[in-house]
Amino acid sequence: MVNVSRKQISQRVARAAGEVVMSNLAYEKIREGELKKGDVFSVAEIAGVMGAKKTSSLVPLCHPLILDQISVMISLDDELPGVHITSHIEVEGKTGAEMEALTAVTIAALTIYDMVKSVDKSMRIQNIRLIEKRGGSSGDVLNE
Repeated sequence: MVNVSRKQISQRVARAAGEVVMSNLAYEKIREGELKKGDVFSVAEIAGVMGAKKTSSLVPLCHPLILDQISVMISLDDELPGVHITSHIEVEGKTGAEMEALTAVTIAALTIYDMVKSVDKSMRIQNIRLIEKRGGSSGDVLNE
């Protein structure tokens, strides 16, 4: 791990995004709430929050962080067809929360895949990326 003991505590924010592309049939099943495993949005959003909290257990050299705010938002996207996932993480600490934001999106996407795979095994998780990072000595990054 990188030594952060001499770094100053500061407010840090990270946002990430990604998509799950699927068949029209799978998309309609989500839209109509007709999946056997239940409400995709609620389950995937909670899974993303849980994933963010476990990031340091999943990524070996990540510092464990006490996260102040975690939100995962999932929305239907007619153009894909599929879902768009975004995460927003806030922490006051010595290191950033980019990995937590990316993990939240990834775990939410995997949860969606798991819940919809009975309808569509050809789904594609794509374009997981950091879209914003604020705070810390390296400065702000905006990738939108």
